[in-house]
Amino acid sequence: MSQIHPSAIVEDGAEVHPSATIGPFCIVESRAVIGADCVIESNARIYSQTRMGRNNRVCHGATIGSAPQDLGYTPDRAKPLVIGDDNHFKECVNISHGVKEDHGTMIGNGNFLMAFAHVGHDCIVGDNNIFANTATLGGHVEMGSKIFLSGHVAVHQFCRVGDYAMVGGVSGVRQDVPPYAMANGQYARFVGLNLVGLRRAGFSQAQRSAIKRAYKTLLQSGLKLSDAVAEVKASADTDEVRYVVDFFERSQRGIITTEQ
Repeated sequence: MSQIHPSAIVEDGAEVHPSATIGPFCIVESRAVIGADCVIESNARIYSQTRMGRNNRVCHGATIGSAPQDLGYTPDRAKPLVIGDDNHFKECVNISHGVKEDHGTMIGNGNFLMAFAHVGHDCIVGDNNIFANTATLGGHVEMGSKIFLSGHVAVHQFCRVGDYAMVGGVSGVRQDVPPYAMANGQYARFVGLNLVGLRRAGFSQAQRSAIKRAYKTLLQSGLKLSDAVAEVKASADTDEVRYVVDFFERSQRGIITTEQ
């Protein structure tokens, strides 16, 4: 049987797995789904659009699946918030459910969101990402996996952030951050590769060198960007470089450069 504190409110119609724990003064709304081995600590609220997998931890004061911060939102347009497994949401994290896309807001597996981090409506977040304190995603942001967002980072709506990227503290991201890159600045700019992150993730010297050569052509060759992308694509011989090319080709907001 679920471990539900006497002061918690679990509305009729909520689905709470028998192995889940619901702490004091929590609210779990009707139609919310909480999977096996989840721990909802205290004073947290799980809203009705939330579908949560197994072994997630929701810390004190977090609000998961709340209504989007969108002036045009009406409840009849609500879309789900789908959360995978093994995520950790620290104190006062806020995640909005979807409103405009059928898939709603999607959070993968193994993500760690520190205090006061925010994920806006209709975002797609991959696996094993780290959000430092107050890192914020506007609506419709797409994040890959194994990304590090430092404290007070703000990512503009509709931007994308590629796998293994790192964004420095107090940066404003208004264009796509390509994979393996390190970005920093009031308006985030490309400042190099996330080499420490790549080494920690087990990328070989050959893989890192191939990525470095690709970015040298893309951002430092002086070629028109479309020509540089075509040149890298023609010689792409690793999965990592092909991923970089695909990321550049699919960009709609443009790619950050070395300039502010």
